[in-house]
Amino acid sequence: MEEKILKAKAGMPCLILFIFLYLAAIASIIFGGNLLSKQNNLGAVFLTIGIIWVSIGFVPFLGLKIIKPQEALVLTLFGNYIGTLKEAGFFFVNPFAVAVNPAAKTRLGQSDDVSHIPSIKLEAGINLQNNYVSKKISLKVMTLNNKKQKINDALGNPIEIGIAVIWRVVDTAKAVFNVDNYKEYLSLQCDGALREVVRMYPYDIGLVEDNGANGEADEFSLRGSSKEVAQRIRETIQAKVENAGIEILEARITHLAYAPEIAAAMLQRQQARAIIDARKMIVDGAVGMVEMALEMLNEKQVVQLDEERKAAMVSNLLVVLCGNRDAQPVINSGSLY
Repeated sequence: MEEKILKAKAGMPCLILFIFLYLAAIASIIFGGNLLSKQNNLGAVFLTIGIIWVSIGFVPFLGLKIIKPQEALVLTLFGNYIGTLKEAGFFFVNPFAVAVNPAAKTRLGQSDDVSHIPSIKLEAGINLQNNYVSKKISLKVMTLNNKKQKINDALGNPIEIGIAVIWRVVDTAKAVFNVDNYKEYLSLQCDGALREVVRMYPYDIGLVEDNGANGEADEFSLRGSSKEVAQRIRETIQAKVENAGIEILEARITHLAYAPEIAAAMLQRQQARAIIDARKMIVDGAVGMVEMALEMLNEKQVVQLDEERKAAMVSNLLVVLCGNRDAQPVINSGSLY
């Protein structure tokens, strides 16, 4: 269903008119009563008209609506969608029109949708209020913080991950009529999209076959490529909530860690990898320094070394440069040979 913008009448002139009619009805009752006291039959007519209007005169006041900036009101008349009020101001619509918002009582963990009225908390993080709430739909940019989830990455390692989704409603008709509750729908689709995307990537750097449409490989990881992963999560969520009239502006990873049951083992693996990388760098540097030393000795002809002495010198230099502790030198005061 496509959204229709409702063009409503200005509310202030209508309010003045309704107040005037109410006062006129009261005056008609008083005037009709005075005529009846004087045995004038015309007084019954004024009295009847005044009583009828006083009894039903409140109905037009029900059509007065106040819309604040970045708010919308979806209206139906006897079950038919007649339009959405989006423009801020004071308006008059059909008094029998009913505002519709199935998600009016739903509260998510959002920045702009938090109420201080006591409510009932559910396990899914959604609060349902028993008190009266407005049927207006907020068009502001809001943030959804879903609970952390435990998901297996591309290598099968269980991880804990949480995201924050920046979103807003862009089509009120789709949000109200296409889904039962657009807030709950968004929350569930965020959970599903997060699981779908996280399973394509390893926690740390690795090469995993891409499950997307391009058939290429992704050289990304959850820890090292958070921006790319978040962008893919945003695109996946947007594709799922398009029919609900919701626009996903941004998705951010707010929490990422190994699950507690494997966190210690993964930390040891990371430490071992760091030690290996450090040792490799040290050995590469030491070999380069030894090669440079031999070349300089040969160029300047400081000393002539045979192959056996060169091997001994290389061994000693590597021990000194690659050792964990400071070397204890042994001074040879005799002949080199």
